[in-house]
Amino acid sequence: MRSYNMLEAKSQLSKLVDAVESGAVKEIVISRNGKPAARVVALAKTTGSRIKLGLAKGRFSVGEDFDAGNSEIAALFVGKSRKSGGASRKAPVKQRRRAK
Repeated sequence: MRSYNMLEAKSQLSKLVDAVESGAVKEIVISRNGKPAARVVALAKTTGSRIKLGLAKGRFSVGEDFDAGNSEIAALFVGKSRKSGGASRKAPVKQRRRAK
């Protein structure tokens, strides 16, 4: 275990992290006013991704008409309604009077 004061650790942080990460040093202690304040250790290496793609493959099916209503949904996003025959749902905008 190596110990560094705050100023040394600040100026050599990248080097210290590399040493811990590579395994050259197990841990580094950073001290403030001669008292240990923090410990730098390497994180456990992960063995791979936690997400497994294709996990539900073959367990369900999507119908051919899955996206048949896309035009209706798109119309709703721009403010058109099926009930009003395509008229906008927005309230009319008041016209401003020009100053003379």
